Amino acid sequence: MELKVKKIINGTVIDHISPGKALIVLKALNIKTDKTITIAINVPSKNKGKKDILKIEDVFLDENEVNKIALISDATINIIKDGKVVKKFKAQLPKEIEGIIKCTNPNCITNIEKVKGKFIVEKKEPLKIRCYYCEKFINNIEFV
Repeated sequence: MELKVKKIINGTVIDHISPGKALIVLKALNIKTDKTITIAINVPSKNKGKKDILKIEDVFLDENEVNKIALISDATINIIKDGKVVKKFKAQLPKEIEGIIKCTNPNCITNIEKVKGKFIVEKKEPLKIRCYYCEKFINNIEFV
């Protein structure tokens, strides 16, 4: 079986997404609907057996978007310009995450006042993150 997907000229390719998680990544990124997006789900992978891929034309991710991807899946980000990969890197979780997820504790200051959520990454596998303010561990990630 051969994978036939058109190359993009400018944009971002998110490769090696855990199988079945491409749609979750896409929803978290909240990409405008006027962009051309190619989604490949459960395609063969030499390293993982199966993987998902997202190709997003004319979109370049910022640090917060890369952090969202890292929260969902271990993935590789490829920046494409003029049809060539100009930058390739792994989406890796920083030690602290700020402003992209909500604390699930209704009594947390971030839910009472206008304070950006801030979280400490305690463990990457399995994911274990703790609110900086109320110290609650977050089980269900809710993006801002």
